[in-house]
Amino acid sequence: MRPVKSHHFMKGTAVKFFAPALLLCVAANCAAAPTNRLFVTNENSDNVSVIDLATNKVTATVDIGKRPRGIGRAPDGSAIYVAVSNENSIAVLDPQSLKVLRKFHCGEDPETFAVHPNGNIYISNENDAMASIYDPATGKLIQEVKVGNEPEGVAISPDGKRAIVTSESSNLIHILAIPEYKITANVLVGARPRAATFNRDGSIVYATSEIGAEVKKIEASTGKIIGHVPLADDKAKPKDILISRDGTKLYVAGGRANRVFVIDEKSLAVLHEIPVGKRVWGLAMNRDGSRIYSTDGASNQVSVIDTKENKAIAQIPVGDAPWGVAIDD
Repeated sequence: MRPVKSHHFMKGTAVKFFAPALLLCVAANCAAAPTNRLFVTNENSDNVSVIDLATNKVTATVDIGKRPRGIGRAPDGSAIYVAVSNENSIAVLDPQSLKVLRKFHCGEDPETFAVHPNGNIYISNENDAMASIYDPATGKLIQEVKVGNEPEGVAISPDGKRAIVTSESSNLIHILAIPEYKITANVLVGARPRAATFNRDGSIVYATSEIGAEVKKIEASTGKIIGHVPLADDKAKPKDILISRDGTKLYVAGGRANRVFVIDEKSLAVLHEIPVGKRVWGLAMNRDGSRIYSTDGASNQVSVIDTKENKAIAQIPVGDAPWGVAIDD
């Protein structure tokens, strides 16, 4: 790992002037006010749809670059990051002004990523068989980690001590220690693992397998598989996965099954199957857990799911082939 150089932006008396403001900023966490917007990447129309959460209406469309897919929010809410796959870059979008502030190169074919609590981005570079870690503030590469073929899904534990990378063609889940950037376990799972998430304390990983049509439950400290559930539908090609705010349920995007599956976290029993649009792919949950938003790629829409009623209550037309979704509330 390369050493990181410190940079001093202010010297002498300027530091004395700046320090009180800095302390106030730290005390307040310098968090940007939420915009109460949903951001959706449209893979084929090269843009991002911006949706008002209060009205479930698209209020803006932002041209972002060629083939946007993964999307995420900075921990302080100051930026929305978009993986622009065919430009090998991450675009940085201001969630307030909706201006693209900058782009930085991030390796070949970035597909998805996760944002660490410290603000760094962990990216899957599909064509390079690599996971790369970048500081989005500077665009500088921090570390690269060799993984299996066609890495896709990325997840980071709530405490920031572990990351998961899924490698589609290798059928592997890689557990990565942070900040050592060392793989501690390579876990063989069902065919074509697509996405993963952690439970609330970071001790358990849940991973979807698209061709295997299943969800695996894995002990994070050892890589031991401790449970699995097949999705009993011939059309189920699971992709994204979320855990409820109380940690009792999993939500799984069922792909061509055109449903979101609700699974009991402990027993892994399927509790509900919620019909949505065609080829449901990405999922995002609002702050209080009352709503889930799904990207329905072949329907060019976002479905709004009421998690108490376990049903879709609205459909929002967006761009061509919506892929990723991030929420700023």
